[in-house]
Amino acid sequence: MDINAICLYTFVSREVQKFLRVFVQTLVSPWISAALYIVVFGTIVGTRIDLIAGIPYIEFVLPGVLMLNLISSAFTQTAFSLYFQRFAKHIEEVLVAPLSHLEMIIGYMIGGVARALIVGVGVYGIAIFFDAATIVHPWWFLFYALIVSIIFSFLGLIIGLWAKNFEHLSILSTFIITPLTFLGGVFNSVEMLPEQARVFVAFNPFFYFVDGLRFSMTGIQESNMMVGIIMMLGLAFVLGSIVWYLFKIGWRIRN
Repeated sequence: MDINAICLYTFVSREVQKFLRVFVQTLVSPWISAALYIVVFGTIVGTRIDLIAGIPYIEFVLPGVLMLNLISSAFTQTAFSLYFQRFAKHIEEVLVAPLSHLEMIIGYMIGGVARALIVGVGVYGIAIFFDAATIVHPWWFLFYALIVSIIFSFLGLIIGLWAKNFEHLSILSTFIITPLTFLGGVFNSVEMLPEQARVFVAFNPFFYFVDGLRFSMTGIQESNMMVGIIMMLGLAFVLGSIVWYLFKIGWRIRN
């Protein structure tokens, strides 16, 4: 299938400009939150906690903080962008453009990934300033950052189609994403949990997201790497397929 490069580039540029126009909300705000996390866990709490898995507490926590921002940025970008276009009836402009369903999805997805990666780079830069950042495996770091951003860009599109009001946009984040992320080993090692809780963590996909990024940054790993990679690639494929099907039938777009 041929890709309309000019239209796709225009579409992606519009998506990127959307979050750059309100950069204080989309970029500066998560950077400030991340800086507060680093200050609290690095200079206040971290200095009072022994090493975890042989590294300072802030280095153990930082991958989780970075992952939180990647997830939130990618999900929010696509969910709010698509929903607002539906809400304001701007979606018709996209539908009449010479873009296929796949090109539309790729455009939204690239916008979500771009915002997530820009936020991630900023968070990492702040961590470097506080001497709290390391990268042991750069290519794995890039892989985990990209695949998680893609997964939650797709998930954001599904919610952007499903939502009937602005309140619906925050339901998944409030009741599923945030709790599972915090229970996925962001602030603690699995070894610190009771035996029963470890069973739950093993079935929590967010644990593999955080642990994978932590491995790329510190070399420390608590999960089965192959299981995590297969699960992430599977999630990206399944969610991407669902989004493509929903766009194809025009669910909540044409009817």
